[in-house]
Amino acid sequence: MATAAKGHRVRRRPGKPEPGSRPRAGTESPWTVSSVRGLRILQVAPFKKLAWLVHGFSTRTGGQSLLPSGERVLNLGVADWDSRENVLKNRRALQTAIDAEKLQLVPLRQFHSAVVHCFATAPAELCKGDAALTNSPGLLLGIQTADCVPILLVDPIKRVVAAVHAGWRGTLARIAEKTVGELRKRFRSDPRDLFAALGPAIGGCCYEVGTELVTQFSSQFADAEEWFDELRTGDEPNPLQWLNMMPPGHQPPAKNVRLDLRRANRAQLLAAGLSDKNIFVSDLCTACHLDLFFSYRKEADRSGRLMSLVGMQP
Repeated sequence: MATAAKGHRVRRRPGKPEPGSRPRAGTESPWTVSSVRGLRILQVAPFKKLAWLVHGFSTRTGGQSLLPSGERVLNLGVADWDSRENVLKNRRALQTAIDAEKLQLVPLRQFHSAVVHCFATAPAELCKGDAALTNSPGLLLGIQTADCVPILLVDPIKRVVAAVHAGWRGTLARIAEKTVGELRKRFRSDPRDLFAALGPAIGGCCYEVGTELVTQFSSQFADAEEWFDELRTGDEPNPLQWLNMMPPGHQPPAKNVRLDLRRANRAQLLAAGLSDKNIFVSDLCTACHLDLFFSYRKEADRSGRLMSLVGMQP
């Protein structure tokens, strides 16, 4: 089993990224923000250059849903505090905002898996899975997030698109790599041709996880040490145990570590053969920007859901 005791790392303060952890910054960001009928939508410039493609990453701004606090938001997923009618209205508004009102929305019943579906037509009912792909114009793939990483993939040569929901479980199960593999197998996509956009998600500045994930990721990925702020497994000896007079087995639990899910998924895409210049990573943290996004880590059951969409015009 791979060990996790390499070197020493300076622990980040909550809300502060590690120096050098942000994605490459060019002279001009590929990310744009558009305001359409009260909604704010994030898009990627290289995707917008493809006239046949529609895509967008939602924010919480606008919408019909009313939070207990009185704030009106664009909630795009079923929640106890919201009505199905509001969610459907919000989804229609989002489709209109990205010029996709003629497309049929194809969401998934997500369950933090590595299950990938390929759609030629819209299914009669929701399919369980966390990634979808299609080469059928008129279908709009949608995934919901509230901290997890939304990934949109586009093959401009074969005209195929995919949407991926990557939480820590899906990331550990290599869902991004598996989706690229499905594109290669089903459509003969060349990974070097693919574009990838990783949307807003909880950042390495805020995403605290148990130290057991260091062991799990390190056993699966050779470069996992780059994704954590500290390489602790929780099994390290406590040199101060004799000072607190607590018997073995009664020590306080190990402190959490922070995991950078976007960095992990970017690494998977590179390993799958994508070109570095074709991967666009948003550096917006959902937990740091509650004015723009929903964050389940920060809002718990009061959180709504964001939606990331990609499809081809009919």
